[in-house]
Amino acid sequence: MIDFIGSVLALVVALGVLIAVHEFGHFWVARRMGVKVLRFSIGFGRPLWSRKGADGTEYVVAAIPLGGYVKMLDEREVEVPEEELDRAFNRKSVARRFAIVAAGPFFNFLFAVFAFWLMFVNGIPGIKPIVGEVVEETPAARADLRPGQQIVAVGGEETPTWDAVFDRLLPKLLLGEPVELTILTDGRTETRQLPLKRAGRDVKPEELVSTIGLRPQRPDLQPVIGEIQAGSPAENAGLQPDDEVVAIAGQPVHDWQSMVEVIRENPGEALTFSLLRNGERIEIEITPARVETEQGAVGRIGAQVKVDPSQVAALTSTWQQGPVEAVGASIGRTWEMSTLTLRMLGEMVIGRVSTESISGPITIARYAKDSAYAGFSRFLSFLAIVSISLGVLNLLPIPVLDGGHLMFYLVEAVKGSPVSETTEAVGQRIGIAIIIALMTLAFYNDLVRLTG
Repeated sequence: MIDFIGSVLALVVALGVLIAVHEFGHFWVARRMGVKVLRFSIGFGRPLWSRKGADGTEYVVAAIPLGGYVKMLDEREVEVPEEELDRAFNRKSVARRFAIVAAGPFFNFLFAVFAFWLMFVNGIPGIKPIVGEVVEETPAARADLRPGQQIVAVGGEETPTWDAVFDRLLPKLLLGEPVELTILTDGRTETRQLPLKRAGRDVKPEELVSTIGLRPQRPDLQPVIGEIQAGSPAENAGLQPDDEVVAIAGQPVHDWQSMVEVIRENPGEALTFSLLRNGERIEIEITPARVETEQGAVGRIGAQVKVDPSQVAALTSTWQQGPVEAVGASIGRTWEMSTLTLRMLGEMVIGRVSTESISGPITIARYAKDSAYAGFSRFLSFLAIVSISLGVLNLLPIPVLDGGHLMFYLVEAVKGSPVSETTEAVGQRIGIAIIIALMTLAFYNDLVRLTG
């Protein structure tokens, strides 16, 4: 239940911010184009809060946080007093109407640039990209990557952490494009060509990175208990900091990872832990809590490993840039993700990429919660990527979306008169059908991930 509430809260915050940014773009430009704004709403349905500003605009927060709108004065919707005709949206030139409608997606891209900039300046701590294992018959093996090597750059971009490496590799992997890696081996740098191929349609999005065949180097952690979570199975069973786990269910434990694997594989099953405490060997029984994940049920006891600070310092790094350097990086990152999103949509249309990549609110809520728990910078990255997706999707030439309106305005600019009401009405129906189909597919994919 706590996990569900966390996901919902993270989704509401994320969507609330991004919807507000999008609608503020329409609102801000409309005001500067001389259009009267009647209502600025975040969400649909019953208003939870509303206030009328001195400018006559009603500001609303509604019950359903899955969208928003800016209602402008328009003769096609209400009767407009003669003295306010010059403030009606429909009376403005094609160029002004185009600017107002395009402002929403444009502000989404601006927000993404700002979020990426703040993320780069704040920095993302992570593990140094030192290769721990290379799986045979994979792109990593064909590139002659070996354990102990450090990946210092991907495609010429520095990669101080594994997050940075996978961040740079994922777009290339999605499109099946080879990429150059810069490797540090025994103090000298050399390059490797990573021969990536387009992933098959049956590969799930979360499995894409694993197809490269790279495994991060794992630190040699001893099975010694560090911090214990309050109210956890470990605390309830009497496990204490500095306890060393020597065996579980009679099987010797050699390192922390092997201990974790045994616990994960036995959710809800009572396990006998053999410990060394102050030089004495004792036994206690712990029942790992059953935790549902996308990979199935796993066991957890709520204990963390005791780590030598010097060992942590040697294996960790921070992906960070200065304020000036981050400006170019954030613009470049926004452009890269925008073009990738557009290309992936095109690949889906022609059937070269699986539609399983389309996610609905359930999956987005999970990602929102996970990124929020992972830290401020990771949440900023999530917001930026979703904001870019909203910007790109809203620019698609589908009636009812901003892109559909922009398409009609371009037609009007070419032919010298607006499209007919019949054409616009038919377009709206087609657009609604497309949106419903996409929403249905997104919800279906969510349910498959949830149950599968």
